[in-house]
Amino acid sequence: MGEATSVVGVELRLEEYRTELNGYCYRMLGSAFEAEDAVQETMVRAWKAYDRFEGRSALRSWLYRIATNVCMDMLGSAQRRARPMELGPSAKTREVTEVVTLPEQVWVGPVPDSRVVPDRSDPADVAVARDSIRLAFIAALQHLPPKQRAVLILREVLAWSAQETGELLGLTVASVNSALQRARATISSVDMTGDRLEPLDKDQSDLLARYVKAFEAYDMASLTALLHDDAVLSMPPIPLWFRGHDEIGQWMLGPGAPCRGSRLVATVANGLPAFGQYRPSGPNGRHEPWALIVLEISGDKISGINSFLDVEKVFPLFGLPPHLDEID
Repeated sequence: MGEATSVVGVELRLEEYRTELNGYCYRMLGSAFEAEDAVQETMVRAWKAYDRFEGRSALRSWLYRIATNVCMDMLGSAQRRARPMELGPSAKTREVTEVVTLPEQVWVGPVPDSRVVPDRSDPADVAVARDSIRLAFIAALQHLPPKQRAVLILREVLAWSAQETGELLGLTVASVNSALQRARATISSVDMTGDRLEPLDKDQSDLLARYVKAFEAYDMASLTALLHDDAVLSMPPIPLWFRGHDEIGQWMLGPGAPCRGSRLVATVANGLPAFGQYRPSGPNGRHEPWALIVLEISGDKISGINSFLDVEKVFPLFGLPPHLDEID
């Protein structure tokens, strides 16, 4: 009984850190699914080695060291994840002759806030955590070599000291500071416009309500009126992306026309408002999953529409139902 109680106690202690480790690994890897795999491997390694840990360092630091090693191993042969806007110029609907898809490992993927943002009482901590899982920021992190990426996350996001970071990564304080300086320079050169996270006030909540109304009515005049002039529509795993009212409207009324009659279910992704989109494509017009739409809001208008189409993986991740039997 004592040994069983001890095992349960170890597991409970380790589980306390799962959410924040998920957040760390997601920032490192750019994929919610790879992050969960990395954290699970971290937990397994920690559980197996726990009897040798003996409190020689803080448990949190020890777990981050293991998680960092796991992520470094996973990044060793991986290509850089990206958003469609980084892979080529914007498209023109009239020039699209075929639609191809690229594999999942190409893309920066979405993540539910609940998987990566610890439930803390301090709203400031929550705000920092959400700001650092923005899609554009995660994509920018992928431009950094793995060790620089870890340094930036540990120092800038998690507020570790240079000494703590150096001890975890096996670097001197001078090396940490140098890596941080280089990482900041790279991040500052990456375009992260159109993904400015702001608390949703009443006006922005009304904006979302108008977006849902326009989308479900498939009223493109009303929908595009809610967008910034240079708003962007992307649709991973399709590498195409479109900029501006005219192109977005033409795409949605052309190749995207089967989305007419869709229904939206609200959720949250990457600290941003999101919706599960269901198209009336099933038997007898049953609404079935089509996309996870993540909106980027800047000021009083929408600056980005990110439609993630890999619903077989993404909808279960967000706890979205497999279909909508009834629409109120």
